[in-house]
Amino acid sequence: MPAAVVIELTAAQRSRIKKLARSQKAPHQLVVRANIVLLAAGGLSNAAIASRLNVKDDTARKWRGRFAADGIDGLKDLPRPGRPPRFSALQRAQVKALACSLPATSGVPLSRWSCPDLAAEVASAGIAGTMSASTVRRILAKDAIEPWQYRSWGISVRDPHFAAKAARVLDLYQRRWEGQRLGADEYVISSDEKTSIQARCRCHPTPPPGRVRQMRVEHDYRRGGALAYLAAYDVHPGTVIGRCAPSTGIEQFEALVDHVMSQQPYASAKRVFWVVDNGSSHRGQAAIDRMAARWPNCVMVHTPVHASWLNQSRSSSPSCSARSSRPTTSPTWPKSSNAIPTAA
Repeated sequence: MPAAVVIELTAAQRSRIKKLARSQKAPHQLVVRANIVLLAAGGLSNAAIASRLNVKDDTARKWRGRFAADGIDGLKDLPRPGRPPRFSALQRAQVKALACSLPATSGVPLSRWSCPDLAAEVASAGIAGTMSASTVRRILAKDAIEPWQYRSWGISVRDPHFAAKAARVLDLYQRRWEGQRLGADEYVISSDEKTSIQARCRCHPTPPPGRVRQMRVEHDYRRGGALAYLAAYDVHPGTVIGRCAPSTGIEQFEALVDHVMSQQPYASAKRVFWVVDNGSSHRGQAAIDRMAARWPNCVMVHTPVHASWLNQSRSSSPSCSARSSRPTTSPTWPKSSNAIPTAA
């Protein structure tokens, strides 16, 4: 038998090999190979290493020689050719081109591709006889193509007077109006509506939690119809006053305004600014005139067209009122102790 290859480790190599040999996360094969090198550096023969690590003599001889020739990189597996590819480079390129086209161009009634749909279209278009969805996914993954994902977009600035209108709203959030600071008796309310809220009532009461017992909520429920939630968000103290209505409209919005303005401190305030979007319930100069006639101390301020994201009440909810020290009015849910309104 030929003499075993002598292994001599530098301090840096020994440190790396020891760390790999003791690793709990490295692949088992690498851990065994690292231990072979350590034992070989300790002067053990291949037979002794094989006996101690419960491997064959040829295995100890192989990785001992690999390390002597290539160092730590020699402990890695060599590249393997694998099975010959079933699909040519042209077919793979055709799959990628198909994924980067809209389904409508192929006459497929879909809004966007999925891997199973692409696999079916590959066979239908004659690109390949058959191709599985997982193969399509692997082909697309190499170029990070994900046709089933999309990002919506829109032209956010459509109002020709966007800058002036947005500046008025943003100034109000900073308690300024027409260059002047708002007084202590002036308020800014942001208002919005949320439609199609499902009112769901549990069929059986929900028992409260107890010792070593969680609260149990029944899965089944009864539908109570769809409601609209109208909210008035006092911007600076963070108070929410809300109401539920069967639907939205001018009457429902005016009812919300009456509900808020009949309370203190708004009823006796010098001015109350209402920031609203351009919805049909409060659109245009007619809505401004109606509010001013009904409540002379109210000033309606519209956000720019297609810029309702400037309206802070879009992110408010009834739970906000619990964090405020000011009294608020709870929304009127359906008459059931187990009513659970949730967004549709």
